[in-house]
Amino acid sequence: MRHGKKLNHLGRTNSHRKALMANMACSLILHKRINTTVAKAKALRTYVEPLITKSKNDTTHSRRTVFAYLKQKEAVAALFREVGVKVATRPGGYTRILKTGTRLGDNAEMCMIELVDFNEFIQDTPKAAPAKKATRRSRGSKKSETAADTTDAAAEETPVAEKPKRAPRAKKKDDTQE
Repeated sequence: MRHGKKLNHLGRTNSHRKALMANMACSLILHKRINTTVAKAKALRTYVEPLITKSKNDTTHSRRTVFAYLKQKEAVAALFREVGVKVATRPGGYTRILKTGTRLGDNAEMCMIELVDFNEFIQDTPKAAPAKKATRRSRGSKKSETAADTTDAAAEETPVAEKPKRAPRAKKKDDTQE
């Protein structure tokens, strides 16, 4: 039975699991998305989301608390400088897990875990502009049509430089014909 078992041990000792989670959290913060197994991603989500919540409040105490978990200056700096600022208004749910299939060697379920606010493909897609309403009016006056006709005629009259033709190759003489 799994009464009271809140932590997935991932088949590792306590120190190994803490080091694994710290390294994976640093990679996630620095690269904004990583590929891993589903079990590790779910364990990582419970590890890194409280750290991201702490990064919203940029104080010395919160930086030291986060550094105790991550143990990398660059990751802590990136967390407070980039991630914490971007997720300041989000009330939670900073990570997204997308399943990608199974691993070829051992058939383990693989996934991609990413920070939600840093997915460029979802955020940068422009909203579809509303379709223009078809009108039943006339398209324009005669002046615009005649102006367009004169520009087309001028474009047709300008000569286009032709490519010079290449001279034919000289035939090789056969020794047998002489």
